[in-house]
Amino acid sequence: MKLSNLMAISPIDGRYFKETFFLKEIFSEYAFLKFKIKVEINWLIKLSTITEIKELPSFDLITIKNLNKIYKEFDKKDAYQIKEIEKKINHDTKAIEYFLKKKISKIKNLNFISEFIHFSCTSEDINNLSYALMLKKFIKMSLIPHWKKIISLLKKLSFLYKSVPMLSRTHGQPATPTTMGKEIANFIFRLSRQFKKIKKIEILGKINGTVGNYNANLIAYPEVDWVKISREFVTELGITWNPYTTQIEPHDYITELFNCISIFNLILIDFSKDIWGYISIGYFSQKKILKEIGSSIMPHKINPINFENAEGNLGLSNAMINFIGQKLPISRWQRDLSDSTVLRNLGVGLGYSVIAYFSIEKGIEKISINEKKITKDLNNHWEILTEAIQTVMRRFSIKNSYEKLKEEIKKNKINSENILNFIDNLSIPKKEKIRLKKLTPSNYIGLSVELTNRIL
Repeated sequence: MKLSNLMAISPIDGRYFKETFFLKEIFSEYAFLKFKIKVEINWLIKLSTITEIKELPSFDLITIKNLNKIYKEFDKKDAYQIKEIEKKINHDTKAIEYFLKKKISKIKNLNFISEFIHFSCTSEDINNLSYALMLKKFIKMSLIPHWKKIISLLKKLSFLYKSVPMLSRTHGQPATPTTMGKEIANFIFRLSRQFKKIKKIEILGKINGTVGNYNANLIAYPEVDWVKISREFVTELGITWNPYTTQIEPHDYITELFNCISIFNLILIDFSKDIWGYISIGYFSQKKILKEIGSSIMPHKINPINFENAEGNLGLSNAMINFIGQKLPISRWQRDLSDSTVLRNLGVGLGYSVIAYFSIEKGIEKISINEKKITKDLNNHWEILTEAIQTVMRRFSIKNSYEKLKEEIKKNKINSENILNFIDNLSIPKKEKIRLKKLTPSNYIGLSVELTNRIL
């Protein structure tokens, strides 16, 4: 049977194929093999620069170009060859070594260097650097652009709606007014903190042998400064060098990275639920797309599916990346393989985040404010001004200020007329009465606009 997206078990490769297709170049088995090829070739080239290794002369530019070609021209045919070798020997990294030996044997005058492929390396030396390159590429190509776009879209909304007064709802009940722009600004601040954090997280890597002590390196070439070589090689890959490891790089940085992504996702879940709520009470409208159907039976419906989709996929992503982050730093003694299968699921956990980010972006671009509805809601709740009135009463030492207003609310349905009458009977300076009488639910918004402007 020919495979198709319809036959995929995971919705990442099925229903959401279009949103996640590009991730195949980062997280697929093919991509992993290609990253490993890159690390192996770069290590071989690095070894050729060490003057103490007389058996491996320094490569000229043509030789380096030919070696790099193996990585740059790596294709599916090459990947299948590696997998065929792996089937026979049951070891993925050794299969790459054998594949490279065969490839390099075809390059003129390089037959003699075959034993320097994978020289003094354990599999994890290659794997940890490959995963580091993988995550580095994902952060640069996908994560940062999505986070930037989401924050940018929210800034546009916040700017547009910074002066739109809105009834707050603390505990779901009518409360002190805010503006829609300020409420969105709250999310901008929270998301921006995580954005700053993620750019500071170091991607770590190591190449120091079977248990992190350069044992084989030193026995072969005791005169080489292997610590210096290790540091240079890792940093030349654009990765931060980790000098202290067992056989494996301990993956602490992945936990740090995933914790940051998880918090960003949690904030977006909070945002999605809020927007979903505002849509449900009519504060936001969604663009009608004529060909789209909201309900299979109710023609009038436009469901907030983008925010619902985002909420679900962000939750799925966090479930996976939180587990991965908690698992990876734990390894029995100098090495166990329980991290290996978990690491192969990096793309799955992050893939659900990417799907959610696309949904959030689409959802934000579909919504528009319904000021008429928001204003009507505000004008139905003049009782929210009792906070302002009793606070001014306290300033002028009127006893039981809170209790007096509470009693007023019990006696009368609070409206603009009742509020004005109550203010007239207060024992406060005339200018304060005038100031209070100018208050309405729509202008009792504190520093909402100024606070929004500050973040924008």
